[in-house]
Amino acid sequence: MTATRSKPRVGWGLTRLTVVASALLALLIGLAFGVLLWAIEDMRESTDARKSIRTALVEAAGLEKLVLDVETGQRGFVITRQDRFLEPWETARRDFPGQAEKLVRVTDPPELRELALQITRDGESFIRDYSVPLVEAAKQGDPSTRSLKTTAAGTDRVDGLRAEFDRFEREARSILAAREEIAEDRVQWSIAAATAGLAGSFLLVAAYTGYLTRAIVRPVRRAAGIAARLADGELSARMAETGAGEIGELEAAFNTMGNSLEESRKLTDVAHRRLKLLYGASVAVGATLDVGRIAQELVKVVVPGFADFVTVDLAVSALQGGEQPPAEGVRMRRIAVGGTAKAPPLQPVGALIKFSPSTPQARSFGSGLATIVPDLWASAAWQSQDPEQSRRMLDHGIHSLIAAPLQGRGMRMGVVTFWRSRPTGRFEEAELSYAAELAAKAAVAIDNARRYTRERDTALTLQRSLLPQRLRAQAAVEIASRYLPAGSQAGVGGDWFDVIPLSGARVALVVGDVVGHGIHASADMGRLRTAVRTLADVDLPPDELLTHLDDLVIHLISDEQPGIVEDDAAASGDLGATCLYAVYDPISCCCTLATAGHPMPVLVTPDGAPELVTGPIGPPLGVGGLPFETTELRLAAGSVLALFTDGLIESRDHDIDHGLAELTRALGGSATSLEDACDNVIDTLLVGRPADDVALLLARTGALSPDQVSTWDILPDPAQVAHARTLATGQLDAWGLADMEFITELVVSELVTNAIRYGAPPIQLRLIRDRTLICEVSDASSTAPHLRRARAFDEGGRGLLLVAQLTQGWGSRQTTSGKTIWCEQTLNTLTTRPCDKAPP
Repeated sequence: MTATRSKPRVGWGLTRLTVVASALLALLIGLAFGVLLWAIEDMRESTDARKSIRTALVEAAGLEKLVLDVETGQRGFVITRQDRFLEPWETARRDFPGQAEKLVRVTDPPELRELALQITRDGESFIRDYSVPLVEAAKQGDPSTRSLKTTAAGTDRVDGLRAEFDRFEREARSILAAREEIAEDRVQWSIAAATAGLAGSFLLVAAYTGYLTRAIVRPVRRAAGIAARLADGELSARMAETGAGEIGELEAAFNTMGNSLEESRKLTDVAHRRLKLLYGASVAVGATLDVGRIAQELVKVVVPGFADFVTVDLAVSALQGGEQPPAEGVRMRRIAVGGTAKAPPLQPVGALIKFSPSTPQARSFGSGLATIVPDLWASAAWQSQDPEQSRRMLDHGIHSLIAAPLQGRGMRMGVVTFWRSRPTGRFEEAELSYAAELAAKAAVAIDNARRYTRERDTALTLQRSLLPQRLRAQAAVEIASRYLPAGSQAGVGGDWFDVIPLSGARVALVVGDVVGHGIHASADMGRLRTAVRTLADVDLPPDELLTHLDDLVIHLISDEQPGIVEDDAAASGDLGATCLYAVYDPISCCCTLATAGHPMPVLVTPDGAPELVTGPIGPPLGVGGLPFETTELRLAAGSVLALFTDGLIESRDHDIDHGLAELTRALGGSATSLEDACDNVIDTLLVGRPADDVALLLARTGALSPDQVSTWDILPDPAQVAHARTLATGQLDAWGLADMEFITELVVSELVTNAIRYGAPPIQLRLIRDRTLICEVSDASSTAPHLRRARAFDEGGRGLLLVAQLTQGWGSRQTTSGKTIWCEQTLNTLTTRPCDKAPP
């Protein structure tokens, strides 16, 4: 009975031991695997955290770029007052809230999120409290926007934001490094724990532990090592699939994960390269407004990253500025070609090409979709265009192409062709969309340049048509002029000049500058020039003429404001302008000038010494409310007066004072003629095409000799009319103009009679022998006569009508002491002889 009962006890003890050992073994193994799985999960979480932090760094970099775009845009606008700097400023200001919200959303650690919120608040404060008010003040012309205090305040804010971005990056990278270190420690600790657990299991059951070591522990260790390598970025790491069951599945899962990660990295690298190329195209293509240069920029961007050769062809009608979409089969002109080889077998720039309907270029142009030919050897349609040329290209190694249309704003303009000759790089269908996007970016830039060129040519044509086409020769002054349109993106401006003959052998010199650029500025310039000529015919003094011109500009602004088109930014600007008006009298050698916000001229004396004329400068036209003052100069014969616009003396490289110094130095040179002096000034002050319009007018003064002018005082007695006729005929005889005595007697009789009858003493008669014979009668009355047609029974009213019919021109002008009535007669050069006797 005892023996019989002992067997069950032994068996039960062994069973209990086996159960306990198995349970303990199972517990140890479970703990080991639990630690490993925990380590793997921790590594996954660490990887996710790294992704999150890196994403936050990328978004922070994007937000920092927006801040820099805002600062750069506002600074460029404040310095240059050019609206093109507001485009990146507006874009960055608009995108800032969304980018900041995205940064806060993707930032995971609380400390980083708090820092991101601080950056968001400070950035919004910078834009709202500093940048926007600064730009608005600059638009209003506030000079304080350029002050050192304002600039320093903006710099301090931007520096503060940069410091916060730097702190954000340091904190993120510190957290990233700490998490990577913790993950590595936990991996090592888990491996050690698993080893200890497996070693304890070996002490319980050596054979079973050995089996577990071979079947589980070693594969798990390998899995942990592979996991660590994958976590460190070694995506090519793989496990040998030698296990069975769950271990085999684990090995297969690790290898599948590695394959997936490696494939994802390859796709990411490809996408990154393409995005980088697209970004490069966005930055580089369209930096200018020249169609040819834009096409060359596209070539430089895509070669060799995307294609080995690139050709850009535009329809001839599109190049000429046509607005109608070109028909299919039109001739195209090659505007750009380039590639990795110095002499690719492609038609050169300037060649006219008419693509056959079966070619990929024609199909792409006609359908508006990108077309691919992956194997040119097998494409009969492509080779049919020019078999000989096609053979040379194939022999050169070119084997595939993508043709993408150039179309902007719904208009087809041409086609760009990407060629490849690399041995292992044929084009694939997946690259069609990429090529189409590159072509679309280039098309927008080309269309902008084409439209700009057309508008600039139109504005320039209008500008030149409104400027004086030929300056009439004057005895008072010798004239030379230059006009250079702006070469910048702003387009043609409103600079202008004029030379206007006045009565009494005088001449008016005018130079002005209308605010703005483009057709509107040219049209405004034409209106102001016409107004100045009209006011000059009235013979107003310079200060009064500018006052009337200022009133006209104010009325134009008030009349046009209600009809401005909302979307027309060019038309909605105020009609602001500057103008300088000078009148030179060759008899008195006196020059009277007034300026409305325009720089004073430079005077060069006959001995060659230049100096800047000083005097009061009135407000620009359109301001109103302030008077204009005159400046009088006594000019010796042979003096040169230089009138100019600010585009000649002001640029981004130097200020106005430096420009004036350079101008005076250039005018002081030893030029043999006024034309040479103009060339010397332009060559000295301008390098390349000017950033603003430039107008330059040089006038060398002349003087009438005393024997060309005769003046007599006439008593207010009707009997003096006959004496006045005698004086005039005697002077004409002295001048050798006896054949003009009859008409002159009639004119003198009528004008002197009117002055005695209707005017007030003193009365003065003056004859001037210039290119014409000028007769002037002055009196102290300010009442001007009016030409009218007398009725049949009227005894008077025919005098001025007779004067107007017998002479080539007549008029009246107000003087400080009254008025002057004048008339001109054309000299008969056949009977004119030099003065050989003194006047009576």
